Amino acid sequence: MLQVTDLVVNYGHIQALSGISLEVKEGEIVALIGANGAGKSTTLAAISGLVRPASGRIVFRGKDITRAQPYEIVRLGLAHVPQGRQIFADQTTLDNLRLGGFTRLHNTMMTTQNLEREFQRFPILKERQSQMAGTLSGGEQQMLAISRGLMTAPAFLALDEPSLGLAPIIVEEIRRTIRELNDAGMTILLVEQMATLALKLAHRAYVLQTGTVVLEGTGKELLQHPEVVKAYLGG
Repeated sequence: MLQVTDLVVNYGHIQALSGISLEVKEGEIVALIGANGAGKSTTLAAISGLVRPASGRIVFRGKDITRAQPYEIVRLGLAHVPQGRQIFADQTTLDNLRLGGFTRLHNTMMTTQNLEREFQRFPILKERQSQMAGTLSGGEQQMLAISRGLMTAPAFLALDEPSLGLAPIIVEEIRRTIRELNDAGMTILLVEQMATLALKLAHRAYVLQTGTVVLEGTGKELLQHPEVVKAYLGG
């Protein structure tokens, strides 16, 4: 479904990605793990069109999207939930969801159906729909960020650090949501600082180090890999 080949991304004179290659098959959860600064978020940003690669190729559903605009990528069925949530704090919860579904606004029935689906997924959002998003709790904001990304009913979801800064009970709810989305057929590329959580969810995973893929394998294999255990799992 997604194939990234020899991807290089530079920020000025700093090379953030040094020719990484990875693939995500339809129906998979694939995790990217690594230390801060390894290039995980940059990889997602390049895939969703938020940063421009210096070289390399990104193909989504058979279409080259390396130079595509973010809105074009969204319309192809790829949604990106960014690190830090990045909700529209001065808009209501409902308006955030409507903005997330902007490409569907021409279809009122579909927008309404998608809203109801997200309210069922996270009932607290329905309760808070008239509340300014910036006044929501951290967990509620993360739920909103995920639902905003899902408002276009994407086939592929790129999730960047969905558990960051959240209480354990909310982390478990996010974990359950990711599993349920995948069980329903959604393909997911997951960046997650909590490596154990990511590897337990993932069918396959890649380990990034200073912009390079240094290990790959199934989630189960990497959970038991000595280097991964030592570096990321507290072993």
